[in-house]
Amino acid sequence: MKWRSLEESISETDIRPLRDIFAERQALIAKYVPAETQAIQARAVAELQRQHRAENILPVGAKVAEFQLQDHEGKSISSSDLLALGRLVLCFVRGRWCPFCVAQMEAMNLILPDIERAGARLAAVSPQTVQQSFFMRDQHKLRFPLLSDAGNNLARQFELAYRVPDEQQAVYQRAFVNLAFVNGDKSWELPIPATYIIDREGNVLYASANEDYAKRPEPEDIVNFLQASH
Repeated sequence: MKWRSLEESISETDIRPLRDIFAERQALIAKYVPAETQAIQARAVAELQRQHRAENILPVGAKVAEFQLQDHEGKSISSSDLLALGRLVLCFVRGRWCPFCVAQMEAMNLILPDIERAGARLAAVSPQTVQQSFFMRDQHKLRFPLLSDAGNNLARQFELAYRVPDEQQAVYQRAFVNLAFVNGDKSWELPIPATYIIDREGNVLYASANEDYAKRPEPEDIVNFLQASH
């Protein structure tokens, strides 16, 4: 799979629906990734689904406990800070090494003005280090905070954290995805990708998670929800 260069990412804006972008990337995976590797990835997703992880996430109506994380510049930001001006769209992603996470963040970046016009803010959370978050934001010209969830502590609060299976770890290592370096720990834990909308009092208004990292909410649907509930 070809990563777009910084120059390309500036000059080209992909305005297709996220599902179309994901379908294109999945087609490339089907064409170029060995069948054995694809089978390992499929087994990992199936095992997460068997455990019903997405069914157990922090649900709509729940109260989010106060949290504090470092952003891409190393500044400490609390949930109170994020909610001070209104509702919060909070996306849990795996990291800058994940092409599906990158595509989602670029798509969310495009609708940021719509989110703000609806009286909300956008932030993303991943277990990667502050430095990796800085690189991701800079490379893809993202205009919202990227928060580093060291040790997946916040993801655990939202019931999203899981340990990457051993055979999938080997796949990532062969692809030079060194999670111990990227995340700054050796836990091999990641969050299930998820999107939340939280009101100013910390109540969950919207919750979407899927064990399949190639299935995520359409940004347009997030905007429609915000506008309808404004």
